[in-house]
Amino acid sequence: MSVTPSSQAATVALARQALDIEARAIQGLNERLLGDAGASFTQAVQAMLACRGRVVVMGMGKSGHVGRKITATLASTGTPAMFVHPAEAHHGDLGMVQPGDVVLAISNSGESEELTALLPVLKRQGVTLLAMTGKPASSLARHADVVLDSAVDQEACPLNLAPTASTTVQMALGDALAVVLLELRGFKAEDFARSHPGGALGRKLLTHLRDVMRSGDAVPRVAPEASFGDVMREMSAKGLGATAVVEASGQLAGVFTDGDLRRKIEAGVDLRALTARELMTPSPRTIRDDVLAAEAVSIMEAHRINTLLVTDAQGILVGAVNTNDLMRAKVI
Repeated sequence: MSVTPSSQAATVALARQALDIEARAIQGLNERLLGDAGASFTQAVQAMLACRGRVVVMGMGKSGHVGRKITATLASTGTPAMFVHPAEAHHGDLGMVQPGDVVLAISNSGESEELTALLPVLKRQGVTLLAMTGKPASSLARHADVVLDSAVDQEACPLNLAPTASTTVQMALGDALAVVLLELRGFKAEDFARSHPGGALGRKLLTHLRDVMRSGDAVPRVAPEASFGDVMREMSAKGLGATAVVEASGQLAGVFTDGDLRRKIEAGVDLRALTARELMTPSPRTIRDDVLAAEAVSIMEAHRINTLLVTDAQGILVGAVNTNDLMRAKVI
């Protein structure tokens, strides 16, 4: 059945109703943290922060799917974590849980049979048990060391049956735990990149400029005494739209770019008799070779330039990089 223009308003109204219910559920969680729920949340954070093993997340059904996401978020933000399926735990996987671990058990009802049947064994193992549940009087909550209240007034499902608002709150509560732990651990962007080496963020934060810059004969350079013709031949040969002007010592003196050429022609300057020193812009913007490639992107964007000359700590020209180089390296 297709959505007609006449039914579009009703369709959007139903969608907005679902979103409103979920938004109110998260707002309710937010407000509860100002009361007793805040103390429980703090206890849970302290237990996870002090854990010398791993945070083991468990959950059945939709709560299990949420648990897998919470596990991934914790692990990628500095908190060692793993997911153990409660049903598989009954058939050997419980051996993954060791004394000293913290178990985060997620169940909206707090009565999930596969989960509650594990509680006596978990307690005997001496793990710290955190319960994320919508029913503070449930079996799971009664056995837990700390209870995280994830209750909702209603589900977004019009039948009030399918886990919708409740799983949204579970997800948000898991994110809140991960973010607070991240801050308390002093977890930095570089740490995040190390756990995401194949992603875009990893490339931005782990790729150094020396890994992508042009070096050696690929860097356009002329002596200060070079003629205008020599300058143009070097720019054309190296294809960077610019050339460095370099002293005999290797020290960078200046730069001459396609933009400089255009501006001088527009100004009516007779270029043929000028040397590179007379043509160049002295003290150009440069970047050190020991920085991250992302820093070059930032400078280029801030100053609207396409090419940067790269120097070492002594100001000696060692390379050049342009936006195409950074795009090929997938830094931008």
